Amino acid sequence: MRHEKGAKLLELARLLASSAEGLTLDEMAERLDVGRRTAERMRDAVWEMFPQMEAVDDPAAEMMDRQGAAGRAAALRSLEQKVLSATRASARRRLAPDLEALLQAETIAVTAGPRPFEEESVLAAVREGLKSLSTLRFRYEGGSTPGRLREVVPYGILFGRSNYLVAEEVGAGTGPRNWRLDRIVDVEVTGAPGAPPEHFSLQAYADESFGIYQDDTHDVLLRILPEGREDAVRWRFHARQKVEAQADGGTLVRFRASGMRELAWHLFTWGDKVEILEPDALKEMMAGELTAALRVHVRN
Repeated sequence: MRHEKGAKLLELARLLASSAEGLTLDEMAERLDVGRRTAERMRDAVWEMFPQMEAVDDPAAEMMDRQGAAGRAAALRSLEQKVLSATRASARRRLAPDLEALLQAETIAVTAGPRPFEEESVLAAVREGLKSLSTLRFRYEGGSTPGRLREVVPYGILFGRSNYLVAEEVGAGTGPRNWRLDRIVDVEVTGAPGAPPEHFSLQAYADESFGIYQDDTHDVLLRILPEGREDAVRWRFHARQKVEAQADGGTLVRFRASGMRELAWHLFTWGDKVEILEPDALKEMMAGELTAALRVHVRN
C-alpha cells in the first residue's frame, strides 16, 4: 500500500511538471482516480517535497466560488481546460508569463449581498431540459401554493442576486415567468417535447426588466441633478436607455422597463441626486419604500 501511495505521488508530480498551466484539483482527482479530498492531500504532499510549486487561482472562477456559484465555477474551469487543450504548447508557453503577471496584479471584489443558491443537480437537470428541448417537472416551494407539482417548458436561466429558471407552465397560457432555482426540488427531465417559441430571445426578455423582477412595463423618465451628472454619464440604468444633457448641467435618462420595486431600491442609492419624473407607479413605489424604512428607523 505504501508503494502504491508513493507511486501515485510521483505520478502527480510528473503530471504537474509536464503541464505549463498546471492542473485543477478536479483534474488531479480524475487522472489519478481518487476523490477530491485525497487529491488535496496528495497535492499538499507534493508541495512539501517541491516547495517551489505554485498555486494560481482563476479569478473569475474564484469569484463564482466565493459567491456560492460552484456549478458555474466548475463549468468555467472545464471550458478553460478545453481552450488550453486546443492551444498549441508553444503558444501556451508564450502566454503563461503574461497570464501569471495579470493574475498577480488583479483581483475581484465581491459585493455584499445574498449568496445565490446553486444546487448542481437542479442546474444539470435544467440545462439538460434546455438542450434536449424537453419539459421539466418539479415541486415548487414558492408562489401561492408552495409544494405543488409543476411541469414547465424551460426558456433559459437568469443569474443575478438570485438565480431563476425562465419557463412557462404547461397549459397555463401565461407566457414565461421566473422560477427561483432555490425553490425548485425533485426536478426531472420528462422527455416530453418542450421548446420556447421560435423568436423568443432570453436577452430581450431580460432587457424588459430592471434587474430580475418582471411586472407591468413602464416608460421611465429620471432627472439626474447637476451634482450627479458625472456618475450618471458613466452609469447604465438600462440596455436601451437614452441620455439627454440639460442646459442646467442635469441629465435626463429615459428607458422602458418593468421591475419598479427593484428600480426604486437602486434609485435610493443615488440619494438626493435623482428625481423620478415618470411613471407615477415608480414614484409611489419609492415613497412607499421610504415610508416603511422611516417607520422603523425614525423615533419620535
